[in-house]
Amino acid sequence: PLITIHPARFYLLIFFSFFQGKFLSLILGKTKKLCLLLSVNMLLTCYSLSQIDHFGFLQDGTFKQRYLVADNHWQQPNGPILFYTGNEGDITWFCNNTGFMWEVAEQLGAMLVFAEHRYYGESLPFGQDSYSDVKHLNYLTSEQALADFAVLIQNIKTIVPGAQNSPVIAIGGSYGGMLSSWFRMKYPNIVVGALAASAPIWQFPDMVPCGDFYKIVTQDFAKSGKNCDANIRRSWKAINNVSSSVSGLQWLSEEFSLCSPLKHKNDAVSFKSWLQETWVNLAMVDYPYEANFLQPLPRWPIQVVCKYLGFDATVSDEQLLHGVAQAAKVYYNYTGNAPCLNTSQTATSSLGALGWFFQACTEMVMPMCTDGVQDMFEPEEWSFQAFSDECNSVFGVRPRADWAGTVYGGKKIGSHSNIIFSNGGLDPWSAGGVTSNISQSLVSIMIPDGAHHLDLRYSNKLDPPSVRAARALELKYFQKWIRQAQKSTGTGFTMSKNRKNSP
Repeated sequence: PLITIHPARFYLLIFFSFFQGKFLSLILGKTKKLCLLLSVNMLLTCYSLSQIDHFGFLQDGTFKQRYLVADNHWQQPNGPILFYTGNEGDITWFCNNTGFMWEVAEQLGAMLVFAEHRYYGESLPFGQDSYSDVKHLNYLTSEQALADFAVLIQNIKTIVPGAQNSPVIAIGGSYGGMLSSWFRMKYPNIVVGALAASAPIWQFPDMVPCGDFYKIVTQDFAKSGKNCDANIRRSWKAINNVSSSVSGLQWLSEEFSLCSPLKHKNDAVSFKSWLQETWVNLAMVDYPYEANFLQPLPRWPIQVVCKYLGFDATVSDEQLLHGVAQAAKVYYNYTGNAPCLNTSQTATSSLGALGWFFQACTEMVMPMCTDGVQDMFEPEEWSFQAFSDECNSVFGVRPRADWAGTVYGGKKIGSHSNIIFSNGGLDPWSAGGVTSNISQSLVSIMIPDGAHHLDLRYSNKLDPPSVRAARALELKYFQKWIRQAQKSTGTGFTMSKNRKNSP
């Protein structure tokens, strides 16, 4: 059933529902349009009022923050809460791609909460005007988002009977993983621990070499097929040669089945950027089974791509680029349903590209560079000034290069505790991640055969042993943190038969 409730001034509502023999207690928040119950997977969509500005007092407005709740395995009272720190996109998309939380919920007796990040999905502080100008975008920061999460958890603990002493573990992947680790650092009173999967918390100025990201992308292609990386490296010059004439631009447009044909030589620049992002995305989602995280793809998609790029150095530019076109179509048209390739989009529309660009132009300054030797891309130096000028021209703001290091500690985070940093050896974002233990409670879990936060995805029979071991270890840490929290508060909850083997 789809339930929409419009009370006049209700602040607390308890709704009881039976589903598949399970008794579900839903405590709904403080907004006029409270909750929608999706009975297929017992997932509740809720809205909570959050301050637009947590750190000032002149802007006193609020907005509806969306969050999703599943409590059919939650053990009352005091059962743990697994809290997903939402990324730069629609929270339902991340919820559907974070199977690990769903799979451990019963074992832990946990409630699941997936919180949407402000300015993404439906959580728009100024509604349709949220992206209208920089004045409205001013409150799109990681600090404000973390404060949203902290207040939301406090509200849930206040309105949900039996949750007051529930230990909360933050979980996130990619930017969401950065947020989960920072959440534990900034709000240790709110969350007892954090799993930060594929979280590049050190991909900031002067923390890691700017070229390491693209080196890992190149390594992924190099080991996935003979001459694969070498031919991608050669393809940039081939594109320059072919695009030098009108007939060449037309040939490229037809060969790649582009929705918008290349008409000018300058179009080749954006075309190459599109291809570069394509190869990066493939490295991120090089999963061992068919998946549709960014696009519908075959298992080990880079191996499939490299089958079209095994040429020797004697082939013509046209032969080489024919192979590149076939390789690109593995990413953009694996299903065979795409009538043409759209160079203006490289990933799912569930991600908020404009919002993330603004965040990169303010505090998420992540330097990247290429040299064309240790990587397979055209040489391009990192210039903070050029990047700042671009941000100023688009948004009228300039980034603060060192702010993330100042506010979150950079590499000096040894005083914190209870954070797992998991990284995949195939994931280019591991270049900016924590890949070795910092202390006994700031631990690194490496997954050599893993791409971007593979450990957070649903388990699959084709999963490599390394990710199975990683998930098992992550679960043990969760259980340890929960026991520690319950001991410190003198609380506990009844263990179910499904959790009798917990250490």
